[in-house]
Amino acid sequence: MSGTLRSWLVPARPPEPPSVVDPAERRAIVIELLVVFTVTLGLSAVQSLLSLIDALLRPEPLAAQNAAINVSRADLGMLDLLQQLTNVLRLCAWGALGALLLWRGGMALWRIGLDRSRPWRDAAGGAGLAALIGVPGLAFYLTAHTLGLSLTVQPSTLDEAWWRAPVLVLSAFGNSFAEEVLVVAYLITRLRQLGWSENRSLWFAAVLRGGYHLYQGFGGFLGNVVMGLVYGRVWQRTNRLWPLVVGHALIDVVAFVGYAALRGRVGWLP
Repeated sequence: MSGTLRSWLVPARPPEPPSVVDPAERRAIVIELLVVFTVTLGLSAVQSLLSLIDALLRPEPLAAQNAAINVSRADLGMLDLLQQLTNVLRLCAWGALGALLLWRGGMALWRIGLDRSRPWRDAAGGAGLAALIGVPGLAFYLTAHTLGLSLTVQPSTLDEAWWRAPVLVLSAFGNSFAEEVLVVAYLITRLRQLGWSENRSLWFAAVLRGGYHLYQGFGGFLGNVVMGLVYGRVWQRTNRLWPLVVGHALIDVVAFVGYAALRGRVGWLP
């Protein structure tokens, strides 16, 4: 194994943040983690697990069942638009909560890579991550669906409207911002403070990411665990979060908008 590859697989422990040794402070961090993820993505993971169990108990195979992501939330078009925007706001607030808690705990946001010091390099890095994960991810999903390991994922079932594409783009950003801030920067930082190793933190975060995608089936779980391992390691090595947010958002934009445009028009798309 080359030294470069080994350094990515087994990274040196970063000097910050220092481990918390005071029992009261450690207990406060654990409680904070439980509360934050109970009201955000941790609860989503539990709901996804229950959804998968329900799908497995149905007589139809997984591939014959649908898992819709962006769905209509009201019959009236303008109310549906407002509902979609409210959901985007909720996702952005989840991510902002994680960033706020770190900042209130004395950590400057540049330490987790949320500053604006290198926007073009972050954007380019995000495009590279989108290509690295997005293309193999689509192939993996199609394979898993063919093997009956995944439900038929419908990224968007929104009716055609003038606001559909912009809302799907905003939804993609909301998803990416919430997930990357909470499951990468916030969670791994807090686990570092509890004394967890980089690899242990990385695997925990990646499995959590896969967990709240269980509603898509086993393929969705495994694919997102792999994405979590790659994205989490990139953050651990570069300390830049914006490339992860950009890369994730680009993947979701292509999935959401592309599916809405191609649904029913191509034969290879389930």
